[in-house]
Amino acid sequence: MAHFPEGFLWGGAVAANQWEGGWNLDGRGPAMTDVTTGGTVNTPRLITYIAADGTHGTLTRGQKLPEGAHYAVLDEYHYPNHNAVDGYHHYKEDIALFAEMGFKQFRMSISWSRLYPTGLEKEPLKAGVEFYRDMFKEMQKYGIEPLVTIWHFDTPLYLEEHCGGWLNRETIEHFVRFATTCFTEFKGLVHHWLTFNEINNTIQFLDMQGNLPDSAYQDAYQHLHYQFVASAKAVQIGHAIDPSNMIGCMICGITWYPATCDPKDILACRYAWEKNIFYCSDVQCLGEYGSYCTRLWNDHNVKLDITEDDLDDLARGTVDMYTFSYYMSNLVTTHKVTDKVGGNFSLGARNEYLKYSDWGWATDADGLEYYLEMIYDRYHLPVMVVENGLGAYDTVEEDGSIHDPFRIEYYRLHIEAMDKAIANGVDLIGYTTWGCIDVVSAGTGEMRKRYGFIYVDMDDEGKGSMARSRKDSFFWYKKVIASNGEDLSDL
Repeated sequence: MAHFPEGFLWGGAVAANQWEGGWNLDGRGPAMTDVTTGGTVNTPRLITYIAADGTHGTLTRGQKLPEGAHYAVLDEYHYPNHNAVDGYHHYKEDIALFAEMGFKQFRMSISWSRLYPTGLEKEPLKAGVEFYRDMFKEMQKYGIEPLVTIWHFDTPLYLEEHCGGWLNRETIEHFVRFATTCFTEFKGLVHHWLTFNEINNTIQFLDMQGNLPDSAYQDAYQHLHYQFVASAKAVQIGHAIDPSNMIGCMICGITWYPATCDPKDILACRYAWEKNIFYCSDVQCLGEYGSYCTRLWNDHNVKLDITEDDLDDLARGTVDMYTFSYYMSNLVTTHKVTDKVGGNFSLGARNEYLKYSDWGWATDADGLEYYLEMIYDRYHLPVMVVENGLGAYDTVEEDGSIHDPFRIEYYRLHIEAMDKAIANGVDLIGYTTWGCIDVVSAGTGEMRKRYGFIYVDMDDEGKGSMARSRKDSFFWYKKVIASNGEDLSDL
């Protein structure tokens, strides 16, 4: 018997930079995603620039722009986020499809540079404000609650290139101005907010880049501290503007297991949880840095710029709910590994008990139950799973139908895991699947890596009609929502 509470917020999720498109329309300024090319599971996405001598160049994630160079869109590359799947012009059609499935909640993000093109403006662009207001009213028409992410990897490019981005303390105030505009302009239309998407990725990505100098860790932890302060200030402002606002953190949730029973692996696993998960959520949920942070900083000689006012803001600006993405689990070991996982944001030893996707992610529904129970026991805050899904190849049949039983099975397993966690006492209040409509992959920039219940006719080169069509999983999820999670049977 299903244990999902009455009023459970079933829905789906996208991000502006992967769904919206319209990258240079109506005054919007560029973000880093707009100078980022497409890639594949085996080839990285590249960031393009023009050097001081006029030659064209590329960077991979984490590399710094050469002195005198500037980010640029170059004719010889394809930038999939420019048009994405054109939600900018299709949002009414897409929201109607979400309503047909019975969505109670739709998670989306606001493009910072659509409101503040450079991030430095004192007033927002009216066209940007009206675009999002119209979107929220369209959702309201169908009784769909917006869950709005304020920052989803899209700091205005001008702030990144000319102002130091999140390594500059002044970016806190630019973000606070942006967040204040969101809370003010959309008061009454939006009640559920997330400050920073997968904020802990700043730390997790360091391990994926190999042996980095201490300076990389100094930058990462400082970057995070300024985001923590910005988030805490935003939470306080959001509550002051509308006390009914419910504001959450958003963590990239990965369940970590020790690969062996060697005590060194057990300890390494604990350290992985502390570094990759608790470091960020302790600050945002508890309002202070954990004692283990001293070890993390000392490991790389990190000296943070932290003021007493910062600490006061962190204590005052704790979140109302814990939200997270969940796609996979990872193994931790101190032993030499021969069978490794490789690919899209995954690393470490392969778990012989799990199946892996074409992009190297382990399907582990038990890990979701483990994570939910671990996190709720730690923070005692309402929880939402705001990203969960399977990126896979889809085939359009001659009659236009799309059969995706693998996706249905993936969701069934994870919904069953959530049900168990609720039965075990977790206050889980919502679930938004990732990429409820096909979107551009953040990791690879591909379209072939599809997550949605709704198929979008577009390929990896951006060619296609953008027509929307329903997959089998569309009708299955509609049935799940209508039954409040009781009916998980096949179509």
